Amino acid sequence: MKATIQTQGKQYTVTEGDVLILNRYPDTEAGQKLEISEVLTVGEGDAFKLGAPFVSGAKVSATILENKRGRKIVVFKKKAKKGYERRRGHRQELSVIKIDSIES
Repeated sequence: MKATIQTQGKQYTVTEGDVLILNRYPDTEAGQKLEISEVLTVGEGDAFKLGAPFVSGAKVSATILENKRGRKIVVFKKKAKKGYERRRGHRQELSVIKIDSIES
């Protein structure tokens, strides 16, 4: 069964067993269960349901596999002939989740 979910301002089409890398869920740890109730579409074929905007009663259960940090991105600014150089780095906080079940 497929579902389209909305979380953290983004939409994802998922099936059971999928692994997603998202922005970190605040105050969570590895092994914690999540319930995502913002389901836009659910089902396949004749059992397909489309929400307006969300399907009532539908939810997606997921487990956080790990919280980690993404790769380092270097932000470098320079102005030619002025001697101005600035270098900063950024690493995004990420959560890796696995979709356990989809209920319609």
